[in-house]
Amino acid sequence: MQTFSLRGKTILVTGGSSGIGRQTAATLANLGGRLAVNGRNEVRLAETMAVLTGAEHYAVSFDLNNTQQLPAFVESLPELNGVAHCAGIWKPCPVKFMKEQQLQALLQTNFIAPALLTAELLRQKKLMSGSSVVFVSSVAAQHPYKGGGAYAASKAALEAFSKTLALEYAHKKIRSNCVAPAMVKTPIFDDTQNTVSEQYMQAHEAAYPLRVGQPEDVAYAIAYLLSDASGWITGSVMRLDGGLTVGS
Repeated sequence: MQTFSLRGKTILVTGGSSGIGRQTAATLANLGGRLAVNGRNEVRLAETMAVLTGAEHYAVSFDLNNTQQLPAFVESLPELNGVAHCAGIWKPCPVKFMKEQQLQALLQTNFIAPALLTAELLRQKKLMSGSSVVFVSSVAAQHPYKGGGAYAASKAALEAFSKTLALEYAHKKIRSNCVAPAMVKTPIFDDTQNTVSEQYMQAHEAAYPLRVGQPEDVAYAIAYLLSDASGWITGSVMRLDGGLTVGS
């Protein structure tokens, strides 16, 4: 049973071609939202569009790291009631072996791209009064792990940016929040399985008092923060971890 609705809201979803972004698009569509779904891979983006309920959605294929073309991309968008920043990458690397190129790649996709997109949306007045912006951070921002220095740093920067946005635009009733998931079974989960030992993965999964997350767990949290039901929430970070960090 739906306890809140997104009917009448136009929402941009980035990273919509797979994983959390695809599930978020599907969930928001089920709740009545009208979506502009962004992704870089046109084939996978078309696969996402095929599973959406409703007929007013459209795909916007664009690489958000192409900052020179960002103003033109934003100009093509309608006025928005919300943004779900789901695009992101994950690449583990111990500090000792970290190179500038790896650090720049993570920061560019996970922090700089969503920050500049948000700034451009504000400059072009695409975010209507009462809008809600949701960034997908990670529990790693506050609970780092070995090999995750660059990733955790990019997500911590995103959380600080979101809180600043919340302060600067509260007078226009524009809210900004983050969701911070722990391990979620997405293509990144599959990449992790190929990177670490089976014993490590089993031990990590066993550390979750409830269970490892599913994309819909994150999507429903995003939907809540985009809805009017969360109208008194801004500048927050919603931890989604199945109890992993309880007591830590």
